[in-house]
Amino acid sequence: MARMHIRRKGKSHSTRPVNIALPKWLKDRPGIKEEIDQIITELAKKGTPPSKIGLILRDKYGVPLVRAIYGKKLKKVLEEKNLAPQIPEDLMNLLKKAVHLNDHLKKHRKDLHNKRGLQLVESKIQRLAKYYKRRGVLPANWRYSREQASVMVSRI
Repeated sequence: MARMHIRRKGKSHSTRPVNIALPKWLKDRPGIKEEIDQIITELAKKGTPPSKIGLILRDKYGVPLVRAIYGKKLKKVLEEKNLAPQIPEDLMNLLKKAVHLNDHLKKHRKDLHNKRGLQLVESKIQRLAKYYKRRGVLPANWRYSREQASVMVSRI
């Protein structure tokens, strides 16, 4: 799939496991679901985003997919425990990027390349927010503003 604002393909990434079934090394361990449940809650309370929780489970604990254990995605597991972030992770990453670009432009006012980059990031934020409002993830009155974004990013 091509990128949104440039005419190139995306970066390569790791492939997901072919088999969704629970691996043998996890089937043999009793109480694995409770152990993973505890790890997920600890990481979520520290403020770790869901994608990073999945990476930590994969790399440190040998859990290829949380879906194989719970039968649902990690985000749904976090929502059931009221530990899911209020703002979706992809939108929060764009907000962080916009805040950093805005801080850079306050110091370097004539940096036109980054000014254009900020415009592109803000348009992506608007587009993604519109999608999340339609889906009911964000409230209908949610609006992007640079000040609000800097406050949200500083809380994290």
